[in-house]
Amino acid sequence: MNSKKILLVDDDLKNSMFLKRFLEEESYEVTYANNGRVAWELFGDLKPDLVLLDINMPIMDGFELAQKIREYDKKVIIFFLTDRTEKSDRLKGFGLKGNDYIPKPFYPEELIAKIKERFESLLDIEEETYRLGCTVFNYSLCNVEFSGSFKNMSLRQAEILRILAQHVNSIVDRVYILNTVWGDSSYSNSLSLNVQITYLRKMLGADSSISIVSLKKKGYILRVSSFRTMV
Repeated sequence: MNSKKILLVDDDLKNSMFLKRFLEEESYEVTYANNGRVAWELFGDLKPDLVLLDINMPIMDGFELAQKIREYDKKVIIFFLTDRTEKSDRLKGFGLKGNDYIPKPFYPEELIAKIKERFESLLDIEEETYRLGCTVFNYSLCNVEFSGSFKNMSLRQAEILRILAQHVNSIVDRVYILNTVWGDSSYSNSLSLNVQITYLRKMLGADSSISIVSLKKKGYILRVSSFRTMV
């Protein structure tokens, strides 16, 4: 029995119900939303494995929703299903980290084949994991585990901690982090980095073998008494 969860987002009710039934016949668990805002309200609790996403929708369009999803979850698969086939639209879709861009109309069998191939390919991907002292940081799942307790983090927090974990016990330049995670070192992004570092310190605070040290006008050091990569 296939337990993968799919969030189908499209304001075309008739065709969506047809596609929903088709997917359910393949044993996928399908939740339908008729616009981006409803889908976003469902996303956090549903935690889908795949989002099938139309672009032209009222209230919140597919591009807006994809951007919000990617800020929250870098792992979920996103397929754009749309009649917008211009090169600029396709590039925007992939720029928002969409995994596929399927023009309408399409054969449902073709979509099923793409979905199955994508899910099967995930089985071959190794998780990127770091042991930091007594804490395990799973970059792939955006969480840390200490003494059997798990804490989830945002994608941005995971990207920052990954950079620090790749340079354990060494200074990481502040501007390098800003340019890598945010794309520029503006003042507003610099303030955001300060906030995210505070969150990470709280998240890692239970493990006395870890600390994030600030060096004024230089950057940060992730001090760890014992470290190894578990990729």
